[in-house]
Amino acid sequence: MARRKPDGYLGDKSLSPETLMMGYGYTPAWSEGALKPPIFQTSTFVFENSEAGKSFFSAAYGLREKGENEVQGLIYGRINNPNLEILEDRLTIWDNAEACTVFGSGMAAITTTLLTFLRPGDVLLHSNPLYGGTDHFIRHVLRDFGITQVEFTGADSREMIEHRLESANARGRLSMIYIETPGNPTNALIDIEMCSEIARDYSTDSKRAILAVDNTFLGPVYQHPIDHGADLVLYSATKYIGGHSDLLAGACLGSANLLQQVRAMRAFLGTMADAWTGWLILRSLETLKIRMEAQTQVATHIARYLAEHPKIARVYYLGFLTERDHDYAIYQKQCLGPGSMISFDIRGGEAECFRFLDALEIVKLAVSLGGTESLAEHPFSMTHCDVNDADKLDFGISPSLVRMSIGIENPDDIIADLDQALAAV
Repeated sequence: MARRKPDGYLGDKSLSPETLMMGYGYTPAWSEGALKPPIFQTSTFVFENSEAGKSFFSAAYGLREKGENEVQGLIYGRINNPNLEILEDRLTIWDNAEACTVFGSGMAAITTTLLTFLRPGDVLLHSNPLYGGTDHFIRHVLRDFGITQVEFTGADSREMIEHRLESANARGRLSMIYIETPGNPTNALIDIEMCSEIARDYSTDSKRAILAVDNTFLGPVYQHPIDHGADLVLYSATKYIGGHSDLLAGACLGSANLLQQVRAMRAFLGTMADAWTGWLILRSLETLKIRMEAQTQVATHIARYLAEHPKIARVYYLGFLTERDHDYAIYQKQCLGPGSMISFDIRGGEAECFRFLDALEIVKLAVSLGGTESLAEHPFSMTHCDVNDADKLDFGISPSLVRMSIGIENPDDIIADLDQALAAV
């Protein structure tokens, strides 16, 4: 049976994302009536005839434009796979995106997307702080490729940012604005709408500046960057989207035109996810909203406990923002909830943090985030160890900072674990 993407409606009623996560993009009749899509564990696909093979390849390589309702024919696992196609259709729902491309990891999504749109001589404007792996790729790899980087933080005004762009002679050269909001690990917010306006102002007839947003910390439930002017949304799908700490994946979403270019680069770099990973994420999407809501509820209890503890100097949690905070207006404009990422400064430094982390029993000492279990780590010496120490301090990543990803455990149990661990400090 020919594959056709469902329209997401019941009569005239538009169905909600949590409902569409159960079956959008798949029809049981395609697979012998199987309620859930099977795993298409194959590297290659058989063509019905030679003309079909020719047609599929010419469309995949951009040698011709596909018809209005034409779906890319199945060719080879490096190009497409039914599990990934169903997943990509389904992921577009949350972010109101036209298209999606799935990758083998979050870094695969980020690096492939950056390499798609950046060329030697281009300028990349990016926010700070960034995830350590992204920071390294921009500062060391892209710099070697002749990409000029201009940096800013959420505390910088638009005037300050544009002054730096002018100093870098960025007009006609700005190719991409890349932001991470909330920032890892401090939960610092960046104004997506402001960045979108800068991208438009610095675009020319011959060169369009693209705004890409890493939405891993809040998305896809609590923040929708495309609604605020983003061109591309990026995820480490390993985190909340996968949600069970048992897979690696990434995703890029946006317009069909931009994603066609990203997908072409993915095919040649070979950075796509595999069928098994796609199947696992389809499973995870069915519980995505209830998991993130439960994690946020638990995180709120944990953050209140930490804020009142005498050994905690400061808590960085979006749910605690008030009108006195710089990020409050941004949070009110573009965030739908605080999420479940908490960072906090322990009174002291690295030694005190290590004593706390080593004493934890329920909370696991590990990196990553967004899984059903609670995790804690030391960004200064772990996830962000490669970032220059002076820069880390400027971004609020000090030796006294601990980052926690809150799971779905009973909050009283987590608080009891934190209490006994803080007693060791």
